[in-house]
Amino acid sequence: MTSTIVVNNIAKQYGDVRAVDGVSFEVEEGEFFGILGPNGAGKTTTLEIIEGLREANSGTVSVFGQSPWPRNQALLPRIGVQLQASSFFELLTAREQIHTFASLYGVSGKAADEMLERVGLADKAGTRTEKLSGGQAQRLSIACALVHNPDLVFLDEPTSGLDPQARRNLWDLLRDINDQGRTVVLTTHYLDEAEQLCDRVSIMDSGRILQSGPPATLVRGLDAPTRISIESGTLAEAQARELFGDAEVSDDGVSLTIATRTPAPVLAALAERGALAGLSVAGATLEDVFLKLTGREYRA
Repeated sequence: MTSTIVVNNIAKQYGDVRAVDGVSFEVEEGEFFGILGPNGAGKTTTLEIIEGLREANSGTVSVFGQSPWPRNQALLPRIGVQLQASSFFELLTAREQIHTFASLYGVSGKAADEMLERVGLADKAGTRTEKLSGGQAQRLSIACALVHNPDLVFLDEPTSGLDPQARRNLWDLLRDINDQGRTVVLTTHYLDEAEQLCDRVSIMDSGRILQSGPPATLVRGLDAPTRISIESGTLAEAQARELFGDAEVSDDGVSLTIATRTPAPVLAALAERGALAGLSVAGATLEDVFLKLTGREYRA
């Protein structure tokens, strides 16, 4: 497939801090690509270099076969950018806001109104932006990034701070954007989001890419145990340890959990004893991959 973005060994340094340190990857046309990492991993700086907002100290970037830096005017109509923090013109309504963005690209007011409809904000068109909820403001921000019908969309933590319902609604919008043939590049702290939305991800830390691939492939490569949980008290913890000697057994008073790499005989043994109350079976997730690669320590 054709590569929309080619990043080759880029680096960015601020004094003694190496924010991006030899990053390389490609994003194919029509792909939903995620860049994941803890705070300070270099995700946003990498995105800003690709977008042409920041110059790399070394390495090269190609977007649609062109360099985005120095600020490439020819690329601007083809890309849409939704920044990490939404910032709107003061005192404008949602309609006035998107009409202002549309006018910068020579897009008609009718097309701007249609974009409001597509992101589910037609009924909020007359509402001033500061009165919008968090989810509505994020939808408007994405609408402004899409109003000129770009081929490539950058989304920097678009669901940060949203409640679960708003996040799920925004996921549907992001899927729709990608289904229309647009290439989407996403950064996010939410691993379930990346697992649900992205065709491929790159996990970054300390300015470097640690691992890349489809989420399911990365999870399968982890070789993590399957976690089998039943209601606490259904089976005594000591009895479970005796039955499943090679497994890790824990009981928090709510659930007894057996972590094993051979789940079939464990499930069979539980079934034989009628100990399946509250049964849940969970395999590894992208979060497990992330934590193994980046560690569990808190990043402020």
